[in-house]
Amino acid sequence: MAKQKTLQERIETRIARKRGEDVFLPREFADLGGADQVLRVLRILVREKRLVRLGYGVYGRAVVSRLSGDPILYSQGGFIGAARQALTKLGVKWEPSDAERDYNEGRSTQIPVNPVVRVKGRFSRRLRDGKQELVLAR
Repeated sequence: MAKQKTLQERIETRIARKRGEDVFLPREFADLGGADQVLRVLRILVREKRLVRLGYGVYGRAVVSRLSGDPILYSQGGFIGAARQALTKLGVKWEPSDAERDYNEGRSTQIPVNPVVRVKGRFSRRLRDGKQELVLAR
């Protein structure tokens, strides 16, 4: 008789299967267990350096840095890509900032450094990774 997997193993398996996604919300694992149990497992995964907490109810895929041993966000587009993915999953309408749009259209040669997103509608959560924080423009 096969041993049934624990909730942590099932959540880890689901995270591993989602290759194109680097951001996870607790509601994505609601079918596996209760809300408190899922949050407990996500906290354990953050402690084990497999996930990074980006904000309230937003977690990102992590890898351990060879230099410092700290977990760092593993996302194709960096922090701004992960933040945009989180906003999309949360159902928030957003668009690139004016500075980024000017750079992409060739009207400016200045590369935007700070992660800024123009948000349409209401959104008041803070998304951050270490010292980098998403700036919301209205």
